[in-house]
Amino acid sequence: MFGRFSRRHFAKLAGFSTLGMAATPAMPADNEAKPAPDRHAPYGFPTGFLWGTATSAYQIEGAVDEDGRGRSIWDIFAHTPGTIADHSNADRANDHYHRYKQDVGLIRELGVKAYRFSIAWPRVFPEGTGKPNPKGLDFYDRLLDELLGNGIEPFATLYHWDLPQPLQDRLGGWRSSETSKAFADYAGYVAERLSDRVRNIFTINEAGRFVNFGYGWGIDAPGLKLPQAELNQIHHHVALAHGLAVQAIRARGRAGTRVGVAENIAGCVPAIETPDNIRAAEIATREFNAGFLNVILEGRYTDGFLAYTGADAPKYTADELRIIASPNDFVGLNIYTPQYYVVASDRTPGFNVLPFPASFPHMASEWLRVGPEALYWVPRLAAKIWNIDTIYISENGTSSTDKVAADGNVYDTDRIMYLRNYLTQLQRATAEGVPVRGYFLWSLMDNFEWIWGFEQRFGVYHVDFDTQRRIPKLSASFYRDVITRNAV
Repeated sequence: MFGRFSRRHFAKLAGFSTLGMAATPAMPADNEAKPAPDRHAPYGFPTGFLWGTATSAYQIEGAVDEDGRGRSIWDIFAHTPGTIADHSNADRANDHYHRYKQDVGLIRELGVKAYRFSIAWPRVFPEGTGKPNPKGLDFYDRLLDELLGNGIEPFATLYHWDLPQPLQDRLGGWRSSETSKAFADYAGYVAERLSDRVRNIFTINEAGRFVNFGYGWGIDAPGLKLPQAELNQIHHHVALAHGLAVQAIRARGRAGTRVGVAENIAGCVPAIETPDNIRAAEIATREFNAGFLNVILEGRYTDGFLAYTGADAPKYTADELRIIASPNDFVGLNIYTPQYYVVASDRTPGFNVLPFPASFPHMASEWLRVGPEALYWVPRLAAKIWNIDTIYISENGTSSTDKVAADGNVYDTDRIMYLRNYLTQLQRATAEGVPVRGYFLWSLMDNFEWIWGFEQRFGVYHVDFDTQRRIPKLSASFYRDVITRNAV
C-alpha cells in the first residue's frame, strides 16, 4: 500500500473537487486598490490577533476502552494489518485522556491564547445515536475547566474523522444522509452541554481528505474504494451534516455561540503575480472547491461542477441546499502547501494548472511541498470569492525528522524555517486587510499521524511514546517569540 502511495495522491487532496474544467461565470479582475494595512500594527499582526495550537481526539487521547467510549472507524482500521506504516495504533497515543492537565500546561507555556481540540463522537455517543454517555462528556468538562483556568480559549471541533463504527455498520457511514442527521443530533447535544464555556465550534474537519482517502482510495478509515458518483454523494452528505449541525448548534447552544467549518481548501496560487493570473487563480479556487466549500458558502453547485460531473453529480433537493448554506460565523482554512500553481488561459475555464517538477522542494513529508505564498494567496482569494469576513488558519505546520540531541534538546531548524516563511506571508496578508483573525499551529505535540502512525512528527513538543515524556523543541521557542511580539 505505502509503496504505491505517492505525491500524486496528495496533489488530488481535494479529490473530486478538482472538477472545474467547464465554463464558469467570469470573476472580476483583482487589480483594484488593496485594503490599507492595519495602522495599529504596521510591522506585525493586527492588534488582538489570536494565536493558537491544535490537536485531534483520536491522535492524542488514547483510553479507547475507558469510561464507556465506543469504537470508531479508526479503531477498526488501525488494527487491520497493512493499514498503518509502522504497524502502530492509537490505543494509547499520547495518553492525553489521563495527562490533559500536563498538556494544558504545555499550551500555557507556549504562550498561545487559544486551543483547537476535537471531541470524540464515539466517546459521547458510543452507538453514534441514542443514549449519550455521561462519562464521555465529563472528560471534556474537565478539559474545558482546565483550559479556562489557564486563560486559554477553547475552540472545539466536533468531527475529526472518528466516526462511530456502529454508524458505519448500520448505515454505511457517510454514504447515508441518516449519518448527517445523527451528526446534527450529536452537535446539538454537545452545544447544549458545553457552550457555556465553548464559544467557538468547528463542525467538520477536512472533508476533502477523509472522504477521498477513506471512501475513494481506501487508504484512510473506513478503507473503501467507491466510484466517483458515490464520492460526490458522500461529499454532499457531509456538507448537509455541516448545515444541519449549524442549525442544531444555533437552536440548542447558548446565545452568541459561533460556528463554522474547517476545510483543507484546494489552494490555488498564481504562478506569477499578474492581474490575469490572479483572476485565473480565483476561478480555479472556486471550481476546485466546488463540491464542498463552495456549496456551503454559496448554497449552490457551480455550473462547471455540474457539467463536469454529469451523471455522477450528487442528488439533492432545494431544501438541502438551503440547509447546507446556513450562515457561518467564520471559516477555518487548513493550509500546508499550495495545491496548484495556475496561469491564465484564453480557453475555458480560464486557467491552466502547471505541473510540479520533480525537483520542487518539500519537507520531511513528501507531500508537503514548500510554498509559503499559499498562506498569503489562499485566504486572500477565499475572502474575496466568498465574501468571508472572519477566517482562521485552522491548521498549518510541518513534519520534521526530529531527533533528540545528545544534550537532550530537539533542534528542528527546518520547522522554524517553514514557520518563519509561512508566517511572513500571513503577516503580509493581514497587513493588506485580509480578514484572518487567528492562526492555529499544527500541532501542539507529536501524535499518531494517521496512516503513518508515529513516524511523522508535527509537534512543537517532542513526545517519547514509550515514556510519554514531552520535550519542547526549538520551534516552541520560536513560536513563543512570534506570539510575544505579535510579529515575525
